[in-house]
Amino acid sequence: MTAVVVGIDVGTSGVRAVAMDPGFAIQAQAGVALADFGTDWRDPATWWRAVETAIDALLRLVDARNVRALAVDGTSGTMLPVDAAGGPLGRALMYSDKVDDATILSAIADDAPPQSAAHGATSGLAKLLRFQKGVRPARVLHQADWIAGRFCGRFDVSDENNALKTGYDPVRRGWPDWLARTGADLALLPDVVAPGKPFGTISPGSAQRFGLPGDVAVVAGTTDGCASFLATGADRIGDAVTALGSSLTLKLLCEKPLFAPQFGIYSHRIGDAWLAGGASNTGGKVLAHFFPLERIVKLSESIDPDRPTGLDYYPLIGTGERFPIADAGLAPRLDPRPADDALFLQAMLEGIAAIERRGYRQLADLGGPALRSVRSVSGGARNPVWTAIRARQLRVPFFEALSEEAAAGTARLALQGARTAGLL
Repeated sequence: MTAVVVGIDVGTSGVRAVAMDPGFAIQAQAGVALADFGTDWRDPATWWRAVETAIDALLRLVDARNVRALAVDGTSGTMLPVDAAGGPLGRALMYSDKVDDATILSAIADDAPPQSAAHGATSGLAKLLRFQKGVRPARVLHQADWIAGRFCGRFDVSDENNALKTGYDPVRRGWPDWLARTGADLALLPDVVAPGKPFGTISPGSAQRFGLPGDVAVVAGTTDGCASFLATGADRIGDAVTALGSSLTLKLLCEKPLFAPQFGIYSHRIGDAWLAGGASNTGGKVLAHFFPLERIVKLSESIDPDRPTGLDYYPLIGTGERFPIADAGLAPRLDPRPADDALFLQAMLEGIAAIERRGYRQLADLGGPALRSVRSVSGGARNPVWTAIRARQLRVPFFEALSEEAAAGTARLALQGARTAGLL
């Protein structure tokens, strides 16, 4: 019988589950849309019903008796107040929800160090302070904490990646003293462990519910963004992952942490390394502003990536850029526009590739390693012409991502935990 672990990704619109063997091969996967379980995505009962359904579907494809461990990732900054038994005390505040309380935001701005990821109206810390005012929670948990707790009965543990936006200090590896000065009740914060560390065993009720062995380890997970990086197989210093979605997002594995709040850059611990990155306002949404996807595919067939246009574009839809240039007044540069739509598209692809190159150079200038390889994910990664243009600019090996499923990255953490627990 092939032993497997389970990675669970509670994403922005759905839940995915992956069964992975000790050789990192995906044995099965399943997924459901959150919309199938209700219109209120802030209701934790909706999350749990989706998780149950995804796990049930997964375990129809693999033998539940072979599962050794599981881990969960969730959306970064999604927070939930709970009672002492882990029962929700209301609806969650999601990753994109903003706290509009000026007193809370001022307290964070005054007391949090500039490099902390706890700044901003969507931070986990802002939501913690908001919950303190409205209810009397025993704990305030991150989304992944609560889902993992439903499997093992522990509602007092988080991981270092999810805790980052709540003010956790990943360098000193603890909740910092300045948190109390913001008014945060430190007793509400969970204990924090490294991603991949076993912290519990499946509860008898959950083992019976899913037909799982009674010794399945519950392992600390991560955020959905970190899980997506891990899923690609990138694991060496200088390995990078570029997400070519609606925005251009770069992530680079570093030997030391990078913090540059002016660029929106902070670092997560990934094993003995650090994951740093930035997000530009350029990306697929600029292309989609001018052409529908079908037109982009057709025009790309006419582009020769070995014959650059010579146009110097900075493709943006509106004014303002955050990375690799921090300039709220930066204007788009999309002139002159060739009469040939294929050349116009090519010039935009070249411009986005130049921003990507500049972004990785900026990370190196901030103390990161030289770029050594790139894996590409999201829709733009499937455009071979764009890949060729980017390869000309970056001049490093391009490797295929092993998976784009965040759940596969979380399954890798579950494997690590299963080995630590002696279950593999």
